[in-house]
Amino acid sequence: LFFSLPMKYRQLGRTGLQVSVLSFGASSLGGVFRDIDEAEGVRTVHVALDEGINFIDVAPYYGETKAETVLGKSLRGIARESYYLATKVGRYGARDFDFSARRVSESVDESLGRLGVEHIDLIQVHDIEFVSLDIVIEETLPALRQLQQAGKVSYVGITGLPVGAFLKVAERAEVDTVLSYSRYCLNDTSLLRVLPELEESGVGVLTASPLSMGLLSQRGPPPWHPAPEDLKRACARAVEHCARRGADISKLAVQFAVGEERLASCIVGSADPENIRRNCRWIEEPVDEELLAEVLEILEPVRDLCWYEGLPENSD
Repeated sequence: LFFSLPMKYRQLGRTGLQVSVLSFGASSLGGVFRDIDEAEGVRTVHVALDEGINFIDVAPYYGETKAETVLGKSLRGIARESYYLATKVGRYGARDFDFSARRVSESVDESLGRLGVEHIDLIQVHDIEFVSLDIVIEETLPALRQLQQAGKVSYVGITGLPVGAFLKVAERAEVDTVLSYSRYCLNDTSLLRVLPELEESGVGVLTASPLSMGLLSQRGPPPWHPAPEDLKRACARAVEHCARRGADISKLAVQFAVGEERLASCIVGSADPENIRRNCRWIEEPVDEELLAEVLEILEPVRDLCWYEGLPENSD
């Protein structure tokens, strides 16, 4: 019989929360990557919790509130103390942003309703690069701290793509966590550049998209992926190399992302229960160090090459 090893947990900065090293990204429940069967999505959440995952990340933006709604249905009847719930404010559509104090306060109430809970463990300012950081610091974060005082949220964080923006905010405002996506993976470890300063401030660091939004997968990136062509080609070569070796690059990518112990948790999204089980098994296995070295060598010419969205002044 196969008995799975217990999930590992790490402390999330000064929050003191012990979070599973693999977290559940509920963007998938909004049909962001493919159309989903709602019942399968609900089952996926239950499997994640059964596997020992205790941190769930979502946002109103995912599926235009669908992800939060499906997640709310999934969590009905489950003990509230058995999971930590993170959602976001500020971004509501591809080009729909509103970081004003009034809107983010309303947004939290709307999320509480959709999720069917009385408090959110971590509220995050979503994709800070799309707005003046002065607004985030002077208006958005103070509004969220007021909600913390009111007991609606426990901790306050920020999310985004450019890692430099995290420091610009954290130097001028109190931030409990940062969530970085696609900047700690096989092809890009830029997040490590700002990690010492974040750690020194007691900021908990979460990562997401260890497959670099599909670049590091056998299926490949979606047509709209914003990566430069050089990066796409190099990642495709790495995928092919792993396949020739009889390996799945996604496994290596997830193991790599979870392997950095200074990062509290890696958020992985899927609306397929088997994918979640497989990810949980992968992180229990030792990394193939020889294959890892070969893949890193293939990706070395494009190391830390990224794409950019948002206001130019917020770039790295």
